[in-house]
Amino acid sequence: MTNDDREESRRGEQEGAWQRGSGPVPGLGGLLDGLPESGKGAQAREPRPPAPPYNPFRSTSPGSEPPPPSGHSAAEPAPTAFTTRPQQTRQQAHPEPRAQHTPAHTYEPSVAPERDPRFNVIPFRSGNRHPGPAQPEHPSPAPSPAPAAQPEPATPESPRTEPELPEPTTNPGQADENRPATDPKQSDTVHAHEAAAPLEVPQHPGPRQRTEPEEPQGAPAPALVPAIQAAREALNAEAQSAAGAREVPETPGDDVWSDAGHAFDDAERAAVYRAIRDRRDVRAGFLPEPVPTDILTRVLEAAHQAPSVGHTQPWDFLVIDDPEIRARVRDLAQTQRDAQGHTRPGTRAQAFSGLKVEAVLESPINIAVTVDPSRGPHSPGRHSKPASYSAALAVENLWLAARAEGLGVGWVAFTDERDAASVLELPSHLELVAYLCVGYVEDFPTEPELSLVGWARGRPLSWAVHRDRYGRRGLPGQEPTTLLEETITAIGAPNARAVEEARDRQDRMTKPRGSLGVLEDVSVRLAGLAGECPPPVPEPAAVAVFAGDHGVYAQGVTAWPQEVTAQMVRNFLDGGAVVNAFAEQVGAEVTVVDVGVVGDLAGGTGLLPRKVARGTADFTQGPAMTRDQALQALEAGIEIARDLVSAGNRCLVTGDMGIGNTTPAAALVCAFTGADPATATGRGTGADDATYERKVEAVRQALKANPVDEADPIGTLAALGGLEHAALAGFVLGGAALRVPVLLDGVIAGSAALAAAAISPDSLSACFAGHRSTEPGHAIALDHLGLTPLIDLEMRLGEGSGALLALPMLQGAVRALRNVATFDTAGVTTGQ
Repeated sequence: MTNDDREESRRGEQEGAWQRGSGPVPGLGGLLDGLPESGKGAQAREPRPPAPPYNPFRSTSPGSEPPPPSGHSAAEPAPTAFTTRPQQTRQQAHPEPRAQHTPAHTYEPSVAPERDPRFNVIPFRSGNRHPGPAQPEHPSPAPSPAPAAQPEPATPESPRTEPELPEPTTNPGQADENRPATDPKQSDTVHAHEAAAPLEVPQHPGPRQRTEPEEPQGAPAPALVPAIQAAREALNAEAQSAAGAREVPETPGDDVWSDAGHAFDDAERAAVYRAIRDRRDVRAGFLPEPVPTDILTRVLEAAHQAPSVGHTQPWDFLVIDDPEIRARVRDLAQTQRDAQGHTRPGTRAQAFSGLKVEAVLESPINIAVTVDPSRGPHSPGRHSKPASYSAALAVENLWLAARAEGLGVGWVAFTDERDAASVLELPSHLELVAYLCVGYVEDFPTEPELSLVGWARGRPLSWAVHRDRYGRRGLPGQEPTTLLEETITAIGAPNARAVEEARDRQDRMTKPRGSLGVLEDVSVRLAGLAGECPPPVPEPAAVAVFAGDHGVYAQGVTAWPQEVTAQMVRNFLDGGAVVNAFAEQVGAEVTVVDVGVVGDLAGGTGLLPRKVARGTADFTQGPAMTRDQALQALEAGIEIARDLVSAGNRCLVTGDMGIGNTTPAAALVCAFTGADPATATGRGTGADDATYERKVEAVRQALKANPVDEADPIGTLAALGGLEHAALAGFVLGGAALRVPVLLDGVIAGSAALAAAAISPDSLSACFAGHRSTEPGHAIALDHLGLTPLIDLEMRLGEGSGALLALPMLQGAVRALRNVATFDTAGVTTGQ
């Protein structure tokens, strides 16, 4: 048995053990302790002031007060969810009354006073990071420590490397939580995220400098995580005990692990991590100088040393010099790029069309990496996916080795690799894994190109690490938590300084004070949410249409057949629905999320399968969902929000699809506001009188069958809501944690926002009402939340249609704040 076979056997045994494991997950820190498995329902009640914010997952003893939220002491009152204007914070006051343009119950966000910076566990939001030493605006390189050994004599092939710059302790692209006012023409880029350490800016000296001796690298070794450090100390202690009185040196690196000869020294380790960190997909700036054959051979040898399933090495490398072949490849890539660009919305199409394919001709060499899925007849590698995974590792090895040699690599993507394989005249049994452009470049980008052009942002490591079971989050050395609790912890109140700066700028703009009405308040709230004034324009935008079916359908609450839900999902994916037409009009991207459709949906572009269950139970007989199902749907919504924001979107728009979903929406409105079912229930898709009476009675029966404690919003959501309602509530929470505005659609989104605000009151600061639906429950929800709709066109379609029509108004409010001159700058005399 080879080492590879032993590794495969060991991995299979471990995976089998993981799959066999069941039972409660230990170590959740009491997050779900004491909570029932399913909701118990809710009874309609009289409206009452909201309770102070608290963590809904922490059970409290009878009569005990919930703990104050993060950032507030026990003696200091926490910000409430729903307040009325005018309101003064501890650090702001208005010497003169401001013109009011909102109803008496208009939402006024609870503004966070300036306070000590706290660590922000969710990236893409403005705010201070983990406190560290102050850094100069333009740090100068720090002297490198002396190397552990003398560098080897220079050889003719030794490439020159530039000294590394010190890495700042904070992300320079991140907005400060209380930053001062900035120029209205500041960048529209999304808030920088806190992923890996900031990248160095290596200055490639040019291929002609390769004969100069290599400069020693003195970068400090990466810090060990506590668990590894503890293990090393334990091994050292054992070695000391075995050696008796023999002393073990305390010098770094001189311990049991280093004595075994397995660990690299500091300089070697730093070089490895630098190659990984500085690898870039280079699409422009290739130099014409050819790659020396010895260097190209070393790079290919590194690729050939990649691990593979069963040691099959299923890859081949096609090195292409022929300009005619390369011209055909370039033409194919350009044709496919242009075709894809026409299908993208607005700013996405512009960014996509800017992706360069000229590197196919400009780079000195092209390399096509292929895979043979049938290679190794007696190996587990005779499957297409494992073979392709192995070939992808070969591509990564090639990329890292090229970066270490000072070579740039650009990956040319094709929408149909079979067309590219045909152009390359590959044998039919081979598949194309990657087409790479390789050569020396003028410079390496400081960030991935897709990030620089605003196409996408990288996901931070903390989003991708799970402990023992999928969903238990936590980096090594951290206490595991859940996505929901992590998200709630990250949600904060609006930034006080940004709010004041926005109000002051509105008063100084070349217009009568208050003349923009509701849009002025919108711009102020957006500034507080972003933590800067003026805030970034909320574009591009993405609408997520969450789809699910409902057990209450059996009560005859709608005349439409239930299979319409799946049929409309297909219509969304085919681009034939109203939401598609409106999204095209405003340049938004449409994503459809299956969280609870009864039928099976065929996969397709734009469909995200997140099915928690095949519809809900009939809530007139008991809870619609178990608590676990509600939590899964909530976290699915959070994940969708994260993915859309990391994909570069700056505004999230709610959409929904589900035959019969206005009935649970009415029940949620009654539970969270105390409204009467006859008042909160509407006719939905156009119910006749008999159907309407059945809807009202179904809501009454649901409230009677499911009494829930008002302090248990997740129990209420599980008992009375639908899977798409729960996912939309998570969508709101995820957007609030990322400090991105969430534009709400109609009554389905309104009822979900009620649940989100009950779970985390500060999440309401991210919510903006796109329109007012004719469904009576929507007006009740908006009044309870204190949100003023941007438009009122007597719509009741759903899908996100009304919110999409309001998107230009949300964007216009920011553009006015950013671009309109002030009286001072324009030289305009102010009125008395």
